[in-house]
Amino acid sequence: MSDNRIKEHPILQVKDQEEITFYWNRKKLNANRNEVISSALFANGIKIFGHHPKDHSAQGIFCANGQCAKCTVLVDGVPKKSCMTIVQPGMKVESVEGLPELPDTDQHNVSDIEEFEYDVLIIGGGPAGLSAAIQLGEHSIKTLIVDDKTEPGGKLVLQTHKFFGSVKDSYAGTRGIDIGKMLTKKVSENKNIDIWSNSIALYVYKDKKVGILKNDVYKLVKPEFILNAAGAREKFLRFKGNSLAGIYGAGAFQTLVNRDLVSPTKRLFIVGGGNVGLIAGYHALQAGIEVVGLVEAMPKCGGYKVHADKLVRLGVPVYTSHTVLQANGKESVESVTISQIDEKFNSILGTEKTFECDTLLIAVGLESVSEFTDEAETAGIRVISTGDAKEIAEASSAMFNGKIAGLKIAKEIDPQVEDIPDSWYDKAKILKKEPGKISEYKLPENEDGVFPVIHCIQEIPCNPCSTICPMNSIKMEGDQIMGLPVFNGKCIGCGKCVAICPGLAITLVDFRKDKDFPTVTLPYEVSNHKISVGDDIFCVDITGKEIGKFAVTQVVDIEENNKTQLIKLKAPKNIVKKIVSFRIQEAEISQQKETESIYMPDDEMVCLCERVTAKEIRDLIRKGVTDMNQIKAITRAGMGPCGAKSCDNLIKQLFRQEGIDLNVVEVNTRRPVFVEVPLGKFADGGKK
Repeated sequence: MSDNRIKEHPILQVKDQEEITFYWNRKKLNANRNEVISSALFANGIKIFGHHPKDHSAQGIFCANGQCAKCTVLVDGVPKKSCMTIVQPGMKVESVEGLPELPDTDQHNVSDIEEFEYDVLIIGGGPAGLSAAIQLGEHSIKTLIVDDKTEPGGKLVLQTHKFFGSVKDSYAGTRGIDIGKMLTKKVSENKNIDIWSNSIALYVYKDKKVGILKNDVYKLVKPEFILNAAGAREKFLRFKGNSLAGIYGAGAFQTLVNRDLVSPTKRLFIVGGGNVGLIAGYHALQAGIEVVGLVEAMPKCGGYKVHADKLVRLGVPVYTSHTVLQANGKESVESVTISQIDEKFNSILGTEKTFECDTLLIAVGLESVSEFTDEAETAGIRVISTGDAKEIAEASSAMFNGKIAGLKIAKEIDPQVEDIPDSWYDKAKILKKEPGKISEYKLPENEDGVFPVIHCIQEIPCNPCSTICPMNSIKMEGDQIMGLPVFNGKCIGCGKCVAICPGLAITLVDFRKDKDFPTVTLPYEVSNHKISVGDDIFCVDITGKEIGKFAVTQVVDIEENNKTQLIKLKAPKNIVKKIVSFRIQEAEISQQKETESIYMPDDEMVCLCERVTAKEIRDLIRKGVTDMNQIKAITRAGMGPCGAKSCDNLIKQLFRQEGIDLNVVEVNTRRPVFVEVPLGKFADGGKK
């Protein structure tokens, strides 16, 4: 078996782990202690976990977050989600081939279920939930955080990049992984807050109790108030071949790469140019993975321009106004075919391009996990949502809005709590704003002394460069966080603004020692692709266009720069200010291959659990069916173990395509619990 563990990473510390052994289809394999089964299998080169009983298609992972069921395996004879189940020594794991036999189980004895009471139950220990808990704890409100992972932090645990936003309010300039640790530490030190890790919120019952599976033991919690900070789930996409193994979401990819230090792919292709897809591409490069390309349906990427620019400058092509037509392969992805689309998002015949890759990363948007809010309202429990569970935005916004939500609940519980300042709401609006206008790109005319060149030309909420400058020479236009940074004053050449910029969009030009061949300082965060003094590197401008090959004169790698290297080189004065970065990925990686197959509409899979195609759904819609429950009854779409979490949105897309107003569509009735759980767990309260 191959070892796909990441041995070196520019940001994350790679530590020696204690190894244990387990069995996969009777073959002994090694795993790291406390890692989940799916990561252990990927580390051993196993990406297909079984085959679907209906069409025998390969099953692997998609969300790696417990939301779907593609990664189901048999664990000591019992079906379990491999992405949520920790490997135990000697554990016998088997692939699911066909329908598994029901395991023999002991008689369950009905026993008392342990119950707890809290002032506030927070569902989700991510950036919003932790930030809210800090406020509640500071006001001595008895709070419980329930999180389904082994440690709190949510998506912060997966973020190796530096955050945007405000330094004061959302730790801008600090890496997400470090922010997660800081928030968790604050929460853990407060005696008013309890954290239940490895705990899954199952349902909010009408008797105002919440069922929770804590370390596989069923508990009940009765809160006065619920804060839904459960985040979001990733949306899926319809295209031919979307059921192949090797197609999964950005969250699954980041979980494998950044949490578990497992490389899940050699050649990656990304679908979706929002911040999620762009950041995942950058994380892939940091993990030593080839990024073949990225496709975005809109005329420009929806994420921050600096994120897209980083990828392009490092050598990753971005295809805007393009869509994915099909994934090609027998069981797993072997290539992807994309095409250009017109203004109505229809594919343009003759523009097809095919690229070899082994993995397709889907990053086409998120959907709020709103079910806990809906059920709490039905049960008559006071509830509010925050973070992505309320509105999809950046983690910096989730943190600040979580802070507001925590104080809002504290105020409702204790009227003596101070009022929320109006300025907080103003900041919250700014932090969740979409990227603003793009200004004209202008280089400074100065050719004397030392000064920063700012290549950030899009309005986004971000201010670390203005905060860190020791000379106070970088200001935000209009003193607004959404303003563009402007240099005006004295520069001492410290390079702090270069190192802290989350978008890697500041360089430093120094004419002091050589006016004809000044020195330019470039930020660099992919140090496992080593750059050494004397190396010739292909320098590029803001668009990624190559403008010259120059030798590196110095590499500054100091702790104060938080793992951002500063690469220095000399270049002619007429182009030195244009240099923004340098290419590290060869163009050959993204070469096209011959397009072999032709796209046939409506054979895309809509329901992965029950293998229902778009054609089956569309035929019913055209017959006048507008009740999604009726569609489920006829086709079984939405009846699978994921509980319609993936197909619900895709079916609604089909209604819209057929011109049906969603207001007349009867939505699916939700199941009594949100996550699959053995019935025996409800009987053996307090027992494993």
